[in-house]
Amino acid sequence: MKAVIFDLDGTLIDSVPDLHGASEKLLQDQGKSPLDLPTIRSFVGNGVANLVERISKATDLPLDEASQKSFIKAFLDHYNAALTGRTTLYPGVRDCLDALAEAGIPMGLCTNKPEAQTLLILKELDMAHYFGKVIGGDSLPQRKPAAEPLLTTLSALGDGNLSVDQCLYVGDSEVDAETARVAGPAFALYSEGYRKAPLESLPHTFSFSHFDALRAYVLA
Repeated sequence: MKAVIFDLDGTLIDSVPDLHGASEKLLQDQGKSPLDLPTIRSFVGNGVANLVERISKATDLPLDEASQKSFIKAFLDHYNAALTGRTTLYPGVRDCLDALAEAGIPMGLCTNKPEAQTLLILKELDMAHYFGKVIGGDSLPQRKPAAEPLLTTLSALGDGNLSVDQCLYVGDSEVDAETARVAGPAFALYSEGYRKAPLESLPHTFSFSHFDALRAYVLA
């Protein structure tokens, strides 16, 4: 592979503990009991608006547009105040990124998390230097699973002339599998992330449960 592009949440980092913390504060603000961490984990996927809506439905909070906008703002305020307090890298991630960087393989990041949040998280976790290009969920008019975010990331890597068949996309979810399908690169599916569907139901080139296996696959 001439380039590797990664998803972020559920792939490189487990951010659910901090999302759970923000949900606790949101519900406390509204006089509601907190939801447990596994429940919040099951709600993660397709952005903050969907997460807040699922929290609202589970706790009988109002679902009208004005209320949801208010809840989303409050949730983001709480989350932005503690983006990485309990967020961790998955086992083997840093060793894998170090090895790919040492081998001279260009790396990019393509996530649906807002770009400003993403850049701050990368800085706080000392990961920003690995990536030649970062595309967030608000960097372009389109979001994953549209092809444009991934292809835009790829176009900024290496000499700018890499083709999708020279790229490996690494993700954990249904959205990532669909992104790879429409954009065209090989897809490495991380099995320990936020995927809800059975592993075998998602099209992928390679699946792995530890980043040592991904490192070996890319460098083979």
